[in-house]
Amino acid sequence: MISSTPRRITVWLIEDNASYRHSVLRAFDRMEGLRCTSSFPSFEDALPRLHDPTLPDVILLDVGLPGLDGISAIARIRALHPGAKILILTVFDAPQKIFAAICAGAAGYLLKTASIAEVAEAIRQAVDGGAPMTPRVAKLVLERFSSMAAHALRSPDYSLTDREREVLEFMVQGLIKKEIAARLHVSVHTVATHIRRVYEKLQVTTNTAAVSKALREGLVSSRP
Repeated sequence: MISSTPRRITVWLIEDNASYRHSVLRAFDRMEGLRCTSSFPSFEDALPRLHDPTLPDVILLDVGLPGLDGISAIARIRALHPGAKILILTVFDAPQKIFAAICAGAAGYLLKTASIAEVAEAIRQAVDGGAPMTPRVAKLVLERFSSMAAHALRSPDYSLTDREREVLEFMVQGLIKKEIAARLHVSVHTVATHIRRVYEKLQVTTNTAAVSKALREGLVSSRP
């Protein structure tokens, strides 16, 4: 006879605050459908277990860990397990940390002001393919994307090709034609042609003017 008991969602908790870690563990023990199978005070303590072929359904990860910080740990975890679902659970709500975590591959970002019930619901959302966020975090994300969209609308379309934009990025980084050619595995003559077309499209006549315009109007992501 097949049991009708639903499978529990398994969770690991990587959290250096012992008091908070223990309170989360106790709360999860009393919850139906959730089971915290392991907890660790640092990424380094969790690392040996991360070499196992399987992971829990969700990893709850703090940002301000001793040793390797949580955001850097995301990349390490996903290198070993690309499909890992990692939820940040932290006190840090600085926009740069939020976006760094999301860009690194976090499935969601929660603040410790969230109740245990809210954390549990976020875990379920992540397992179902969602991207749970504390309301304040969601607001910051929306504001950032709104700002990016507004900037994109203000930026002129110079119709740069992908290769011309790539060359422009290298120019912003301060590379000369020979170095750009080596990076792109093309001739210096080909790079010179791309640069000439960049100048024409940006309506500039010098490298300095092209770089200045690229940075001022957000045409590339690179910085010198």
